[in-house]
Formats: sequence, structure tokens, C-alpha cells
Amino acid sequence: MKPAVLEFKNISFHYRSDQADQDPILENINFQIHDGEFVSIIGSSGSGKSTIFRLITGLEQPSQGEIHLNGDMKKERLGQVGYMPQQDLLMPWRTIMDNAMLPLEIKGIRKEEAQTEISELLGDFGLEGVENAYPGDLSGGMKQRVSFLRTILSGSNILLLDEPFSALDAITRFTMQEWLLEQWVKWKKTILFITHDVDEALFLSDRIFILQKNPILTLEEIKVPLGRPRRIRDLSQPEIALLKENLMNRLRQKVSV
Repeated sequence: MKPAVLEFKNISFHYRSDQADQDPILENINFQIHDGEFVSIIGSSGSGKSTIFRLITGLEQPSQGEIHLNGDMKKERLGQVGYMPQQDLLMPWRTIMDNAMLPLEIKGIRKEEAQTEISELLGDFGLEGVENAYPGDLSGGMKQRVSFLRTILSGSNILLLDEPFSALDAITRFTMQEWLLEQWVKWKKTILFITHDVDEALFLSDRIFILQKNPILTLEEIKVPLGRPRRIRDLSQPEIALLKENLMNRLRQKVSV
């Protein structure tokens, strides 16, 4: 098995208020994500998916336990992983080239060098010819390509994708899912992916974590029994259709509890 690049060790977390500590959201959670894996997290709204991402990025600190990145315990994690939010967050006053350059600017790379690096990647990301356009000129799918390029340029081997395709129409979403898998293979990154879409989780993932209702005491894990490369028709296999039904039933039970 490949080495773990992300690990939660006995992680507990609760938000603090002025009056008293609130009930825990995570309690003694342990999990590992291995090099090159694609892992999805599914669960109802408010189940703790975004909290896990905030802990990984360093926007929050655990109440107890350790978070390890690439084998080392990291207390200061800001800037250590790539993060792609649900909204593209492109700056409307900046061109596509200038938006893509942002992580390189933060690293202090000279503008000419950054432009050269990005120009060599535009074709791979389906953005060749639009580098001088503005975000308002692009479709939703194209904007997400720019956002993913910016995430790749963070330089991290660990990418956190927070429902990046949820606002897209069904056809564009499927196209972007296939494109994302191609980029994942090419760049050899480790991806942790939040989604509410069971089909999306099954199509993309090696493993799926199902979050329990708060407090989260354990992450229920499902291994997806599909080889790679994949096509959307693979989801119609009887084994996968049955797995989807089981996942939907578990999610409905967690919501109704």
C-alpha cells in the first residue's frame, strides 16, 4: 500500500462560544488518505464535511489529536494543501491569465516566469485562446477549469475539492467529472472530494467516507469496486447499482435519526 499523505490521529473538534464549549462535532476520529487516492466524503448538510476540510487547511485547529501531512505532524497547515471551493472565486476584474497566476504571485514568482508556466498549461486545461478573457465571458465549466488550474499551481500533492461541480448543469457536470479524472491521472495528485451526489462519488472515487450525524465518532468507509479507467456506463453494473441503493438508504437513515 502507498504511504499515507494525510492522516487524522485521534482528532476531536468543537466550536467554542463565549459562554461554554459546544457539543463536539468530531470525537476521536482516525483516518488515512494514501498517496494518489481519490476519496470522496458524503453526508447530509451540517454533518461535518466542511469542518474536516477547515481542519486540514489549518483554518481550524483540533481540540485534541494530530493532523499529519506527508508523514509529518503539521500544526501550521495554511498553504500546505490545494483547495478548490464550490464557487470558483475568480476575480472579475482580472483576466483568466491573471486569475490563474494568483498562487504563483503569492509564492513571489516573477510575472514573466509565471505567465510562461501558465501558458504551457492552458491547452491541457482547455483554456487556450481565452487567457485574455475575463471570468464573465466564460461558462461555468470553463470557470471551474481555471479554478482547478489555480489549485494545481498551489504546488501541493494534496488537493481538497469542495463540491466543485454542484452548480453546473447535468451534462457539463458529467463532462467535468471525466475531465477531472484525466487530470488526476496526469498530475498524480491525491484528491479528497466533498459531494452530495452519490453517483458522482461512485464514479470518481477509490473510497467513500460516509459521515454520521454529529458528533462524528467514526467514518464509515466504502470501497468502490470499479477498475480504472472508468466510463459513466459502469455505474449501471448490477453490483454498483446495488451499492448505490445501499448508500442512499444509509444517508436517508442518518438524516432521519
